Amino acid sequence: MIYVIATVELGEGKRAPYLEELNKIIPMVRAENGCIEYGPAADVPTGIPVQERVNENAITIIERWSDVGALKVHLTAPHMQGYREAVKDYVKLVKIRVMAPL
Repeated sequence: MIYVIATVELGEGKRAPYLEELNKIIPMVRAENGCIEYGPAADVPTGIPVQERVNENAITIIERWSDVGALKVHLTAPHMQGYREAVKDYVKLVKIRVMAPL
């Protein structure tokens, strides 16, 4: 199993239209072979000193996949290609971290 933490930096005021597009593909992604978990999350201010700065223009997509092969297939799925096209004017930067449990 692998974990993927995808951070999507959005343009100012683009969160709502971005989430509208993301929510369209979530059921399709969750139905993909090898998908264990896939869902968006947003920073929550807590007052905890070591917490990174809250970024209101970022969405984090938390994912679990059976293996890297399933992730690679996901990245080339037709619905993902359509999603990227639909959100290209909202997204400034995408970063991912791929990790394995120890």
